[in-house]
Amino acid sequence: MERLSDLERQRRIKLERLKERGVDPYPPRVQRTHRAAEAILEFEAGEPEREISLAGRLMSIRVMGRSTFAHVEDGSGRIQIYLRQDTLGEEAYEFFKRDFDVGDFIGVTGHLFRTRSGEVTLQVGDFKMLAKSLHPLPEKWHGLKDVETRYRQRYLDLIANEEVRKIFVIRAGIVSALRRFLDERGFLEVETPVLQPIYGGAAARPFVTYHNVLDQDLYLRISDELYLKRLIIGGYERVYEIGKDFRNEGVSHKHNPEFTQLEFYQAYADYHDVMEMAEEMISYVAQEVLGTTRVTYQGNEIDLAPPWPRRSLRQAIKEESGIDYQDYPDAQSLYQAIQAIGGNVEPKASRGKLIDALLSNHVEPKLIQPTFLFDYPLELSPLAKAKPGSSQTVERFEGFVGGMEICNAYSELNDPLDQEERFLAHGRAYEAGDEEAHQMDRDWVTALSYGMPPTGGFGMGIDRLTMLLTDQVSIREVILFPHLRTREQI
Repeated sequence: MERLSDLERQRRIKLERLKERGVDPYPPRVQRTHRAAEAILEFEAGEPEREISLAGRLMSIRVMGRSTFAHVEDGSGRIQIYLRQDTLGEEAYEFFKRDFDVGDFIGVTGHLFRTRSGEVTLQVGDFKMLAKSLHPLPEKWHGLKDVETRYRQRYLDLIANEEVRKIFVIRAGIVSALRRFLDERGFLEVETPVLQPIYGGAAARPFVTYHNVLDQDLYLRISDELYLKRLIIGGYERVYEIGKDFRNEGVSHKHNPEFTQLEFYQAYADYHDVMEMAEEMISYVAQEVLGTTRVTYQGNEIDLAPPWPRRSLRQAIKEESGIDYQDYPDAQSLYQAIQAIGGNVEPKASRGKLIDALLSNHVEPKLIQPTFLFDYPLELSPLAKAKPGSSQTVERFEGFVGGMEICNAYSELNDPLDQEERFLAHGRAYEAGDEEAHQMDRDWVTALSYGMPPTGGFGMGIDRLTMLLTDQVSIREVILFPHLRTREQI
């Protein structure tokens, strides 16, 4: 049986009183003429006075004998209301005082006026219960700070913290701006499968599910890449998708197993073209949602305006760690070189993972201002085209801002025979214990065999871009309902 607090029991009693009074505590509809912000704007503009109706959540109640001030909040903002016994009548006024609580949703009708302190206020002529709140808002709800409560009960966080609501308004604006940018450049927005028979497009462990009727395992996609490139083969020249991807990997301040990603692919483009487009797009989005390309992230002033500096990955790692990975052609020798500088890496890691560790540990944290690192080792990029004259380096770049990677792109590999050989090599790595090695996708090799034009591809996490533009250090602050350990696991 549910154990109720004293306050919860009191609210249940009030609920029963409402029902006994013949009042539906959860009516199916309400009539409202204005939102709070609209009502205030109309009054400030000096428009002719008229009776208006508002609806929202009671956020404060201040009883002063025969009159009461309260605040009602809706999606547009907050407005003060004023209830008087001599206006409403004693019975109705006492009904409000006795059975309405902070947290309840209420409908009110009346006329606007300005108090002596200058606050625009609605003098209530009639009111109606819209939804009785059976749980009181948390103590000190107006400054809810407990991180566990904020993430597990995001609805309380949104009630309590206006700045949190603003983050997700900005996030929605980011997605809209990305769409406008791509739509205006002739890209077609598409949808590709979330459930896939073979996962691919990235180095990550998948989530596995099972289809009963088909009697087969399916995977939640780790990337949209291979299906989007199938569309390039099919004749579309510019496509993009904004959607959920899933990776069965660790959770951190920069990683969530379910995340939102933008991917686009453009025929007859290479990674240089995509690099220019990426810096234009990210600066465009900042200008659209913030009104400036200059942002502050964790105390650092950052200018997103193009052009962004470009550095080769090899040179950046050499400058920051002292190691030139080209001097170490195998994993064992590179591991020993990293150990010699005091690095802590997995002894059985592949050469590619060791290079990635050098990037993550020595270079990435220092890339505060927007920077592109380009030309990556083949081991890290099974779907990227090799640089002419170099079989071990591919035309790939990553974009970094605020000490974190926010985008990844390359000239797409379109040689089916080369692709097949790389899949086979990754298959051997998988059998040797690399659970993130790319799987063989025979249908993708077949699709490539029909011919794909030179193509540039791009991927960017919406969550990390939102972190950057809202100055948040944790990805959980920009995902409405982040994944958490159960309370029993804490």
